[in-house]
Amino acid sequence: MNTTSEISADRALKRERLCSLLRAEDSSVWLSSPAAVAWYLDGARIHTSLVGPPVAGVLVGRDVEQVVSFSNEADRLAAEELPAGLELRTVPWHAPLESALVDIPGLRREVDMEPEVRAARAALLPRELARFEQLCAETAALLTTHLRTFSSRRTERQLAAEISAGIVELGADPVVVMIAGATRLTYRHPLPTDAPVGDRAMIVVCARRHGLIANLTRWVRVGAPHPEDLERERRILAVEAAYLGATRQGRTLDQVLREGAAAYAENDFDAEEWQNHHQGGAAGYAGRDPRAAPETPDMIQDQQAFAWNPSAPGAKVEDTVLLDGAEIRPLTVDPSWPSVTVNGIPRPVTLEV
Repeated sequence: MNTTSEISADRALKRERLCSLLRAEDSSVWLSSPAAVAWYLDGARIHTSLVGPPVAGVLVGRDVEQVVSFSNEADRLAAEELPAGLELRTVPWHAPLESALVDIPGLRREVDMEPEVRAARAALLPRELARFEQLCAETAALLTTHLRTFSSRRTERQLAAEISAGIVELGADPVVVMIAGATRLTYRHPLPTDAPVGDRAMIVVCARRHGLIANLTRWVRVGAPHPEDLERERRILAVEAAYLGATRQGRTLDQVLREGAAAYAENDFDAEEWQNHHQGGAAGYAGRDPRAAPETPDMIQDQQAFAWNPSAPGAKVEDTVLLDGAEIRPLTVDPSWPSVTVNGIPRPVTLEV
């Protein structure tokens, strides 16, 4: 467990990153997004609904460091979530959090400097990374455990329920659990249904703990694979290799997207396949922070996490990885899951049960 002094040291570095963005010594920034607030508060659970806005915000400057929450949430946050040493102010439950921001000189809002704030949290600090590595490893192991007992007679909802329960038992939030059984493998975002999973399935999971989100996709099959499935899997891993190979410090997300997208045609997929689904991007305190698009100029940083997810009909690969110097280090690869090595990096393949 982190000590108070360790957490304070992390927060001091985060505060310095934010203050370096402010134009005047007496200015401050109001953090209001789930990603930014969870980042600054070292992964505090600042939500009550998985899809709702934060129940707290943070005002940060050289002369101020203050959490603002709703009055009905303050006791719980102070007792169970907030790092020690932070000033906590409240507003009535029926008032906007920003109603506390009155007569503050030089105030800037996160929404007006979103790219800069996003860049400030991109490079993970050692204690953040340790928490993230543990979550990623535990989530990957959880899928291995559950899918080893895969049954074609289960429904997609039943499998999703089992995996979701396992994520909650890890102390994490199942922010995404999607299942595509054998009859629904063409869908890229397959919300689970009552359809049986059949002899082949794709499982997509995003698990959040300490504000950080582990992203991964796994495939499972009953019996021996068809040769065309193996070939399609090999080719999609080659596309992913182009994305991973292009993910280097000092480049931009749109540059990586262009190189990865070009790899579809090079590996006998339709050249426009990348247009049929998003390709992933940076990871961390949001599922994609941000998602890469043709004009996403965010600069890649060392110690930044990524989750690229190239896909084609019946094929997809996705893991959370870290850019560690000149190397890509997978965080969600379980050594007990079958894998192949692509450009020196272990990559998951279909589990046969």
